[in-house]
Amino acid sequence: MRQIIGAAAFMAIALTAAPAAAQDYPYCLQGRQWGYPGNCQFTSYSQCQATASGTDAYCGLNPRFAYGWQPQRRHPHQG
Repeated sequence: MRQIIGAAAFMAIALTAAPAAAQDYPYCLQGRQWGYPGNCQFTSYSQCQATASGTDAYCGLNPRFAYGWQPQRRHPHQG
């Protein structure tokens, strides 16, 4: 009986859990240890620099944030 209740609880949790949403922040910690684009969890450049301080890492722009999808400009109707 415990196994059935445990399996039912597991299924309820597994089916209702929402997937984690990825967040693209503007700055990435980059370097040999991090690769490219790196550890992209920084909202400000100074925050990234503080984390990189004392290491061989550096901060750069997150390419997914900088060159991601941008809304198209609407052209006025000429007719």
